[in-house]
Amino acid sequence: MKRAFPILAVLTAVLLSYALYQALEVAPTEATMGDVQRIFYYHVPSAWTAFLLFLTNFVASVVYLIRRNTKADIVALVSAEVGVVFCTVVLVTGPIWARPVWGIWWTWDLRLTLTLVLWLIYVSYLMLRRFSSSGQTPLMAAVLAVFGALDVPLVYFSIWYFRTQHPSPVIGGGGSLDPRMGRVLLINWAAFLCFAVLVCWSRYRVERLQREVEETQALEGLLESRGAR
Repeated sequence: MKRAFPILAVLTAVLLSYALYQALEVAPTEATMGDVQRIFYYHVPSAWTAFLLFLTNFVASVVYLIRRNTKADIVALVSAEVGVVFCTVVLVTGPIWARPVWGIWWTWDLRLTLTLVLWLIYVSYLMLRRFSSSGQTPLMAAVLAVFGALDVPLVYFSIWYFRTQHPSPVIGGGGSLDPRMGRVLLINWAAFLCFAVLVCWSRYRVERLQREVEETQALEGLLESRGAR
């Protein structure tokens, strides 16, 4: 496993560089929006990656609620942290794209609003994990994560069943996407997924070591207090 991490890191760096080249140089320029449309190759993969990470958080939280498994709790925490980062990228790149295309930075469009709510839910989740000192914090966080996961399908399907500012989905929703654009989109998503796995892996190792240290310190403190008696 120790050898696999640097290999994955190198492959991720290469894939991210290749994906950047594909997005900026190889992908055709969109006829209506021009070069600003290239944000699409970062905005959409970031959203898909965030959704997968929040789904991982949901599954790990359910496992924790059932089994009280420490590893599941760590996976839930890590996936939420990285998921919030990718969701932040979505919320930042969206207005940058919208300003020249729609003429506004932000509108209370249903999908935008639901995405903001999703981000706020998981930021609240992380704040609970960070600042609560209760022994029931992992349990309360897991319940909040299950609740927050309900917003993910609402965000995804909002443009399928409701009229919003967003255009119709170009994949599987009756829209059209140039095959070359679709290929570049998938390359960038693969790069983002590799990067997400790399960060989650690194963060998981750090969190697990930190908890082991805390448990050791707590045990030593208990032994010292008993010895003092």
